Amino acid sequence: MPVRSPAGMHPAFTAAFNAHDLDALLALYEPGAAITPEPGVVVTGHAAIREALGGFLALNGPIAMTTKTIIPAGDLALLHAAWTLDGTGPDGAPLALAARSSEVIRRQANGTWRYVIDNPYSVDAA
Repeated sequence: MPVRSPAGMHPAFTAAFNAHDLDALLALYEPGAAITPEPGVVVTGHAAIREALGGFLALNGPIAMTTKTIIPAGDLALLHAAWTLDGTGPDGAPLALAARSSEVIRRQANGTWRYVIDNPYSVDAA
């Protein structure tokens, strides 16, 4: 689902994540984008992002995101969200994650928006 405005990014991510649609999630990222799959770790490119997002999906839980701020600047926008993910850890035990994210998205030539930088653990990592 193409994102037509910065305000549409978090709902699109949430819908794709909760549908466990890894391809739809990956389509939200530019090919050279960067993501922080855990605090202090940064990976770039679609292959690494696919692996990182696959790790989150493996927790088998729904994600909830609440957009806190959108700061547009021409073809870029800075987003902040509060998110929670209640799933199951590798050991089968319940797992609850929560943090605040910071993301930079860019308007593409066709008018859609995609992630350039996605840091789900920018502050308040739990």
